Amino acid sequence: MRVLKYAILGLLDKGSLSGYDMTSRFKAELGQFWSAKHSQIYPELKKLTDEGFIEFKTVIQGSKLEKKMYSITLEGKRELHEWLTAFKPVPDTVKDEFMLKAYFISAMDLEEAKALFADQLSKRKEKAAFLKKKLEELKEEAGQSISFRSPHFGHYLLLTRALERENGYCSWLLAALEMLADDQPPA
Repeated sequence: MRVLKYAILGLLDKGSLSGYDMTSRFKAELGQFWSAKHSQIYPELKKLTDEGFIEFKTVIQGSKLEKKMYSITLEGKRELHEWLTAFKPVPDTVKDEFMLKAYFISAMDLEEAKALFADQLSKRKEKAAFLKKKLEELKEEAGQSISFRSPHFGHYLLLTRALERENGYCSWLLAALEMLADDQPPA
């Protein structure tokens, strides 16, 4: 399944965007749960245009620079809605390289393991602080309570879930570091 297809359709359902704008939105808003590189977005835009799910207008920016502004078609809206309302099973796994390293922890010595976990905790705390700041900025930008009808509601949901994920990861890392410090088996 081409999930990137639906991410792009969803972004365009909110309004017309250039390819560059989409790349920026992936980094700024969707990046906590979904990522896409410039090199993935542009081929997908071509496919979506060929399939009739999106269209574009070429506009002049500045004195000579042309850029394509993409928008979703009625058929694209139907395709997005069908995907949004389809029930899917929970994925078997989410790839997490750090967890893979944790699984193979016995191949490290104790000090290396402590350093690895301490580094991950530091990075996760930093990420949690960043998410908290973004959430506060979003609340300030919204200017009112964020409800289902707010254009910020989806972003609010992503940020609160990402913050919860990072806080949970930090709690788990702290507990693991305590076990490593005591060099005791789990209870």
